[in-house]
Amino acid sequence: MKAAAGRRASGSGSREPHNGSLGFLALTALGVVFGDIGTSPLYAFSIALNATGHAEPTAADVKGVVSLIFWALMLMVSLKYVQLVLRADNDGEGGILALLSLVEGKRLMAGLRFSVPVVLGILGASLLYGDGVITPAISVLSAMEGLKVAAPSFGLFVVPVTLAILVGLFAIQRHGTHLLGRLFGPVMVAWFVAIGVLGAVNVAAAPGIVTALNPLAAVPVLSQNPGVAAAVFGAIFLALTGGEALYADMGHVGAPAIRLAWYGLVLPALVLTYLGQGALVLADPHAADSPFFKMAPAWALLPLIVLAAAATVIASQALISGVFSLTRQAVQMGFCARVGIVPTSSDEAGQIYVPAANWMLMAGTLLIVVMFKTSDALGSAYGVAVSGTMLATTVLLFYLVRRRWHWPLAAAVPVIALFGTIDCAFLAANSLKIADGGWFPLTIGGAIAALIWCWRRGSFELRQRLQAMSMPVNLFLDRIDGMVAARPAGLAVWLTKVDHGISPMLLHHVRHNAVLHKTVVLMTFAADRRPRVAFRDRHRVRRLGHGFYHITVRLGFMQRPDVPLTLENCALLGFDADLSDVHYFIGHESVIRRTEGSKMGAVSFAVFAFLSKIASRAPDFFRIPQDRLSEVGFRVEI
Repeated sequence: MKAAAGRRASGSGSREPHNGSLGFLALTALGVVFGDIGTSPLYAFSIALNATGHAEPTAADVKGVVSLIFWALMLMVSLKYVQLVLRADNDGEGGILALLSLVEGKRLMAGLRFSVPVVLGILGASLLYGDGVITPAISVLSAMEGLKVAAPSFGLFVVPVTLAILVGLFAIQRHGTHLLGRLFGPVMVAWFVAIGVLGAVNVAAAPGIVTALNPLAAVPVLSQNPGVAAAVFGAIFLALTGGEALYADMGHVGAPAIRLAWYGLVLPALVLTYLGQGALVLADPHAADSPFFKMAPAWALLPLIVLAAAATVIASQALISGVFSLTRQAVQMGFCARVGIVPTSSDEAGQIYVPAANWMLMAGTLLIVVMFKTSDALGSAYGVAVSGTMLATTVLLFYLVRRRWHWPLAAAVPVIALFGTIDCAFLAANSLKIADGGWFPLTIGGAIAALIWCWRRGSFELRQRLQAMSMPVNLFLDRIDGMVAARPAGLAVWLTKVDHGISPMLLHHVRHNAVLHKTVVLMTFAADRRPRVAFRDRHRVRRLGHGFYHITVRLGFMQRPDVPLTLENCALLGFDADLSDVHYFIGHESVIRRTEGSKMGAVSFAVFAFLSKIASRAPDFFRIPQDRLSEVGFRVEI
């Protein structure tokens, strides 16, 4: 019983305070949260300058680009995400699915809903997978391009070395990040200090660049040819691509730590390095091809390349971990088929490994490196997916401030309109890149969204069909003596998707075997809109009579089902049953489409059926011991 209590405590649903002081958490945030936006200076400024179309950028080009980057950081990161979006705290968790859960509340789990917020949440989450493919590629590739600055002959090795680093990065994911996590913060401190110092040194050499902080400095760039202005605006967005990660990774360290790290180190370092790159190009327009690495003196170039490689690996690691967390949330919320989820730390529940997501990301990342070969070319593919996600976040934020925070329209409309207008401008500008590579993340996002829609629709229809095939509990219990020939000792746990009634799986078993154990538990897992459900609210045990019980387990989208642990928890709550002789039964449905009257089209059903076949085995997902498991197969038409 002590062991059970210990396991229950470790699986508590309430959000535990983050361990460590605010300073320590801010240091952790540097390694977990800011890697993506922190490595944007490697490529964002040079790509934006190139978008002006001038072989040698003019002083107006340089100051305009720096001004746009500065004010984009202030408005869209400092104001929108750090000050406002981080307030959208779903029991300590962030990210677009957590935001969707806050907006929709219980309606999200009430059935098949495709309201505007649900559609936006699905699209935003899907586009993040497209971002997950591109971010490791462009980050590591841009760092390795520093080799060409060190020696032009090294240019031949940029792509092979990038591929090798990425393969190694994805290969070590199964070992978890808990051992490496302690190194991430100090490395990123070194990175931000280094880029800030380099920027300050170059600003001191050409102080005229500080006039770029005046927003009017951006007017000459934006008032050029509309096509050029749009291309520059789309390139500027590359400096913001890690903004969504600040919210998505909030659960790791908390909003106060993110704000402290942002204002205390990250923002000053980014402003200085962008000013420094601008100052360098003002003094030497020929440095526009690689202004970041050319800021460094010759003796510091190779150490900077090594530090950049480490920073980009950390940036990639943070995004990969974010995709793992997003996948787990999607599974628990019913947006995704079951996938294998492997905990990598006994202390931190958020540290997980999702093999399927890992290898899919690796395949897409390696493919895109081979396809585009340079960070400039890859920049054409980058931004479309992230800008779409940011716009979806802004619209969902409007629903949140109205429904949950109860802002009056007079306050909500101007604030959301400001961010929405800028998001729309970024999305429109990035849409010009679709033909040049933006189609790649959009294709990935569209495919993921289609899979989510098919799975959600098919799961709903399957659940409805199973409910229709079930038998009312009272009717079954009245007939049980005539249906069952023997009831041997022991406890049988039947995992069922039917909330009310006797599952067709159990009926199928009784009709064929005429045997039921003396004690029968019908166990149903239900998803909750919260990240975690507290222990006191998680279990509901109902006595049905004739030795039958129905246990409903409500879990949040950050919790993992565990059937044996659930039984131990229920025993602590007064469920009186012998847990020494437990047998588990789970259904294995063969899903076929009705020849007539099916509510699913042929294509969507085929996708759902395929996902059902490749989903991870239910016993593994629910942690059911194999030696005590029986699977009951039956056919279901939907």
